[in-house]
Amino acid sequence: MIVSDAWFPQTNGVVNTLGQTAAWLGRFGHEVRLVTPRDFRTFPCPTYPEIRVAFLPQRKLARSIAAFRPQALHIATEGPLGFSARSYCVRHGLRFTTSYHTQFPQYLRSRLPVPLMASYALLRWFHGAAQSCMVSTQGVQRELARRGFTNLARWRRGVDTQLFRPQPKDFLDLPRPIAAYVGRVAVEKNVAAFLRMPWSGTKLVIGDGPERQRLQSQYPAAVYAGFRFGEDLAAHIAAADVLVFPSLTDTFGLVNLEAMACGVPVAAFPVTGPIDVVQDGVTGALDTDLARAAERALRIDPRACRERALQSSWDACTHEFESNLVACRLGVGSRINTAHPVRERLPT
Repeated sequence: MIVSDAWFPQTNGVVNTLGQTAAWLGRFGHEVRLVTPRDFRTFPCPTYPEIRVAFLPQRKLARSIAAFRPQALHIATEGPLGFSARSYCVRHGLRFTTSYHTQFPQYLRSRLPVPLMASYALLRWFHGAAQSCMVSTQGVQRELARRGFTNLARWRRGVDTQLFRPQPKDFLDLPRPIAAYVGRVAVEKNVAAFLRMPWSGTKLVIGDGPERQRLQSQYPAAVYAGFRFGEDLAAHIAAADVLVFPSLTDTFGLVNLEAMACGVPVAAFPVTGPIDVVQDGVTGALDTDLARAAERALRIDPRACRERALQSSWDACTHEFESNLVACRLGVGSRINTAHPVRERLPT
């Protein structure tokens, strides 16, 4: 069972990762039950009304867990569903795993004056009860270990290299070079840093969100394409000359791999997330000056970007996730003794 407060119709790396992981676990022969806001009454998330969150999900969620009797339970997010699932597991002595997808303390501080120390204390409490807290990169692992997390495990991210592939650049008839941003248009993504950087060609924003109207009014010279999906999204990314990733709060940035798979280099700040995904001078450029990074990235060999992406299949990433579930089932590094009835299905 995978419990997540983030799910469709949201468009982001967390939803993509969980969807791919669930699909691949099914291919491996597992029965997967996803518990998402779609199963509950919801209300708009404060400051982000496009996102719906579950309203008082405790009882219904408890019934779902008891009925499914999962052999492995993974909590993907720190929202109402995540907190309710954690509470159930602790009360019933059920081992579980969690994952850390977003630098939530920095994300929260960008919206509210909440001290980082307080946010990290809450996250240590939340993830500390888990058998393991899965993180996507070595950089995130080091940062959380420095913050006092002691139960960290690695779970890499993958990319669909058949969908995201090199394609003709003439798909977009815009002045070149084309610098593209792909993702939510929200304050925590730091899109304004991309839009205000000096650039002689076209700035293309692929995505939507609560900040789009304000930014489109403030930076009208950019091209705003809205959300794109599937082959259309892949064609837009492949037609760009560089992907600019301005976020300072992501733990990975799945779109970086998607761009590389299309043969498009990445420009980003040298911060947690990009620093573990983008090899400076090989698959992109990292610089405290985003415009300078983008200019340098234009000189990158597209073939090196594609080769890097080919090393990150969803098959391999999901096997890593599965291994963490097996370790949880076996009680490796256990903090909680399970008395919960489970079905014997995972290999031991």
